[in-house]
Amino acid sequence: MNNPLVSIIIPIYNREQTLERCLCSIIRQTYPNLEIIAVDDGSTDHSRVILERYEKKDPRLHVIYKKNSGVSESRNLGLQMAKGDFVQFVDADDWLTRDATSLLLQAMEPDTQLVISDYYRVIGRRIWIKGHIPTSSSMSRAEFAKYMMKSPANFYYGVIWNKFYRMDIIKENQLYFSHDLDWCEDFKFNLEYLKYTSNVQVLTTPFYYYVKTKGSLVDSKIDLKETIRTKKILFGYYKELYQILDMYEENKLKIQSFYLEFARDKVKAPVLPEVPVLPRAGKYRHKEK
Repeated sequence: MNNPLVSIIIPIYNREQTLERCLCSIIRQTYPNLEIIAVDDGSTDHSRVILERYEKKDPRLHVIYKKNSGVSESRNLGLQMAKGDFVQFVDADDWLTRDATSLLLQAMEPDTQLVISDYYRVIGRRIWIKGHIPTSSSMSRAEFAKYMMKSPANFYYGVIWNKFYRMDIIKENQLYFSHDLDWCEDFKFNLEYLKYTSNVQVLTTPFYYYVKTKGSLVDSKIDLKETIRTKKILFGYYKELYQILDMYEENKLKIQSFYLEFARDKVKAPVLPEVPVLPRAGKYRHKEK
C-alpha cells in the first residue's frame, strides 16, 4: 500500500496546559499523509481556543465538539469519522517522537494486523523506557498471548496509545470502546481486536511519551466494588481469547491470575535525565505540496 492515510484520534477534556505540545508532535510527523481528528469532550478551559487556532493552520486537523460524555464516546466518534487505512490513538497529555507514524507504518507488513511498541513513561522531569517483550520480532497471536499471560494487567498490553491498528479490522468487526466501563475500556478494545488478528509485530523502539498526570483516572483510587465489577467483565473477554486459541484449559490458573493483577508497567531501561523540550508550538505549520 503506497502512501496510506493514517488517522490519529485525540480525545480532549480540559487539557489547555498540554494540548499544544501534543498537537505539535503530531503535526510535525515526518510522515505527512495524516488525518488528525481531535474530539473536544465539552472542555470548559481554553482547549477550544487552541484547537481553533491549529485547525486554521493545518488542513489535516479536523475538530469535533460535543457535550461531555466521556473518553469512550470521544474515541468512538473519532472512529466513526475516520477515513484512514490505519489508526493511532494519542491522549492530549502526551506526545509522539517525530518519526512515530513512519516507524509504525514500516512495521505494519501486509500479513501484520497489530503493531505494539515500548514507550516512554514521564513523571515530572524524569523518563523511563517501559515495555514487556524483550526483543523486536514478528510473532503469531498465540506467541503474543503467551507473553500477555505473564503480566495481563501490564499497561503495555492494556493501553491503546502504544499500538497501531488496521482500520478494516475495526470497521468490519464493529469494534468500539465500551460505555459500561469507567476504566480499562482500552484493554477490552484490545482483547476484542486480538480475536481478529493472526500476526503481531513487536517493536522495542519507543515512540510515545506517556505522561503520568496527577489526578487522572489511572492515578486515582478506584472503588473496590467497581474494580471487582470491571475485572469480572474484562475476564470474560480475556478468557474468550484464550479459548479461541485453545490455550485456556492448559493455562487456566495463570489466566485466572488476572483477577489478582494490578495495573503496572515494567522498567526496561535506566532513568533518562529529563523531558526533551519541544520547540514553540507556533513554529510548526504543515505546507501542502
